[in-house]
Amino acid sequence: MRNGKSFCPSEVVRWIYPCSWKYFMSDVQIEMMKLYREDKIAVTQKGELVSKDEIPSGPVRISKAGETL
Repeated sequence: MRNGKSFCPSEVVRWIYPCSWKYFMSDVQIEMMKLYREDKIAVTQKGELVSKDEIPSGPVRISKAGETL
């Protein structure tokens, strides 16, 4: 939907669960990090790749692996 552009994980959760999205964010963050550790996606914060060792605090962006948009 974003035509190759990065996106915030909360965008996906808000689309699926518009009224109760906050309750699902921790689950999404866990799965996001699993995909990141498998090099299937890239996770950035302020344009820099985040550590794969822990779930980042604050807003992040997801993009295709190998791309940091």
